[in-house]
Amino acid sequence: MNKFFAIIVFIGVPISIIGTLMNWSSVLMFVIYCLTIVALASFMGRATESLAIVSGPRIGGLLNATFGNAVELIISIFSLQAGLTGVVLASLTGSVLGNLLLVAGMAFFVGGIKFKRQKFNVYDARHNSGLLIFAVIVAFVIPEVFSMNLNAKETMNLSVGISVTLIILYLAALFFKLVTHRGIYQDPNVKQEEHEEEPEWKKGKAIIVLALSTIAVAYVSENLVHTFEDVAKSFGWSELFIGVVIVAIVGNAAEHASAILMAFKNKMDVAVEIAFGSTLQIAMFVAPVLVLASLFFHPSMPLVFTLPELVAMATSVLLTIVLANDGETNWFEGATLLAAYVIMGIGFYLL
Repeated sequence: MNKFFAIIVFIGVPISIIGTLMNWSSVLMFVIYCLTIVALASFMGRATESLAIVSGPRIGGLLNATFGNAVELIISIFSLQAGLTGVVLASLTGSVLGNLLLVAGMAFFVGGIKFKRQKFNVYDARHNSGLLIFAVIVAFVIPEVFSMNLNAKETMNLSVGISVTLIILYLAALFFKLVTHRGIYQDPNVKQEEHEEEPEWKKGKAIIVLALSTIAVAYVSENLVHTFEDVAKSFGWSELFIGVVIVAIVGNAAEHASAILMAFKNKMDVAVEIAFGSTLQIAMFVAPVLVLASLFFHPSMPLVFTLPELVAMATSVLLTIVLANDGETNWFEGATLLAAYVIMGIGFYLL
């Protein structure tokens, strides 16, 4: 699989440049850009995994989530620059649904096929559950409710205030988990494996691969954004569907691969941290940063989602919390999350 992605990268990046310069079909270039980004994301995932091996599950999961979300952040910034605020909000929705239902669902399902019962740190799960309810249900619903009685400027001011609050609390949550309470909440029911694991790449090579992949992703993502309008017309897709499903899956490809691989290796602490941590990072850091960044573009983007987006995100949060709060998982729970993702995907497609 790694050789397959390497071939796609070495072929896809040059073709992306040539196709852009020669104005090839938007639909063809959309496919090429998406495949290239997914392949580049796999390199980013392997590089961050190499850097994270000696860092432990929490920092490892944070690294995977951060650089996995870097792809989507880059795509979203170029989308804001192009005035596609609807696509950006939809992609944020898709990231929440994708991480909680698709990533976690695939990790639980694949891991559950190999191991009948998998455990992870229940204290981390409960801590993340509280933050998920705050970030998605509280911080995302409040702007929608209050915006009904506010004008556009007041709604934007509200969104900026909420965004700053979210970023501060996210940084406080990292400080809590990685500094003041690091190692305090260890689950005695989860056996910690003591074997040493060798990183695939040495530190220097991993950093170089990560940097080059990020630069390439930035270039390809900028061009990908310019194909959205033509692709939407060609396939009859809405901006909402492109953002919720297509952009979210492409943008989160690195986390998808990393979480599934960790679950297959029975490293559920890392797998869960990638899925939950990435969702929290999207809701509490990426989304607020995009709101603040949109102040430099026109139109600016308030933190106001549509009703279907809010209901879908809130439902996915509640379902995931119910299934994951016991610190155990199996393949059927994974199948349940995947089924919920399929149902919501069908709904957004028809919408």
